[in-house]
Amino acid sequence: MTQIGIPTITNDVPDVPKRLTFEEYRFYQDNTDTRYELHRGRLIPMPTATALHSRICQFLVYCLREYFATTEQNLIVINDVGVRTGIDSSRIPDVVVFPPERWEILCSRKGAGVLDLEETPNLVIEVTSENWRDDYILKRAEYAMISIPEYWIVDPNKKRVRILTEPQLEDGYQTQEFVLGQSIQSKQWGNLQLSVDEMLSPPIVEDLIKAEKAKFRQLQQQVSEERQRAETERQRADRLAALLREQGINPETI
Repeated sequence: MTQIGIPTITNDVPDVPKRLTFEEYRFYQDNTDTRYELHRGRLIPMPTATALHSRICQFLVYCLREYFATTEQNLIVINDVGVRTGIDSSRIPDVVVFPPERWEILCSRKGAGVLDLEETPNLVIEVTSENWRDDYILKRAEYAMISIPEYWIVDPNKKRVRILTEPQLEDGYQTQEFVLGQSIQSKQWGNLQLSVDEMLSPPIVEDLIKAEKAKFRQLQQQVSEERQRAETERQRADRLAALLREQGINPETI
């Protein structure tokens, strides 16, 4: 009788080094899809994002890009960019906002894309997940230490958004909390309109893009129709002027 072999499941977990310097971290590879942050020289594996987590991040990136484009502010909004927070510490916020010249520097730099200590971003956003304590405690302290002017904590579980500003305060950061039914108030961008309800349960970004394109096509159609009406009126006026001239009347004197 032929025996059917049972496949052996191996747990190929890479050996994680005990300590890394920041430069070693920038070039660290373990041939897995795991992303790591660095905290005081120790690699911290990041949990796999839930679908809601990814959807919130995509929505925030979309809204901020739209806002900065509309208000003509020269800022980059991106995911997956690291922020160095200490000698041997580095975080990967869910959303980072910073000037485009720093993006050019990152793109020309070898290794992982990490903003260095002197390249402080304008804003970082963390969407809480299973390691939510890090967002509220450790990262709050680290982001304040490097003087990031604004830090948002978006918490889908507790149904709230916290905006932290004034990192130079003695206790580090002043906190404003916004809940369902409210809109956030950014200290840097006072006319930015974002409701907590949308931030915690956002529409699909692709649907927003489709709606924007449909609106643009409608505006194009309206402009085309206005031009056509104007051209029709011009032709009508030209014909009337020609008839008047045939009768010996100068239309410009009427």
